Amino acid sequence: MIQVNFRDARPIYEQVRDGFRQLILSGALPADSRMPSVRELAMRLTINPNTIQRAYRELEAEGYIVSVPGRGSFVRERGDAAAARRRELLEELDSLVSELKLLGLSEEELAERVRGETHD
Repeated sequence: MIQVNFRDARPIYEQVRDGFRQLILSGALPADSRMPSVRELAMRLTINPNTIQRAYRELEAEGYIVSVPGRGSFVRERGDAAAARRRELLEELDSLVSELKLLGLSEEELAERVRGETHD
């Protein structure tokens, strides 16, 4: 399922959120599938249940999962979550491109990077 790297600089809840985000977007966790319970996942990863709860709250706010009181959390349709994530990433990319241009990177260098033609 997902793994936590305690040496990673990112907070654990972000690692959990990002791990589930990837599983959902890749289709490994299909729509309507039940997410592991907070307690179950906390025990499996040996981390605090509040950390899992925070990751689930963020996934729900981003539209990846939905919580049903008394039943648990379930994966939502991938299309909505994928579109939201795509918008978020494109906004980040726009910001990075603007900054890279200010630092003197040419449009051709940017295009090469996007095409995977860089040899840094």
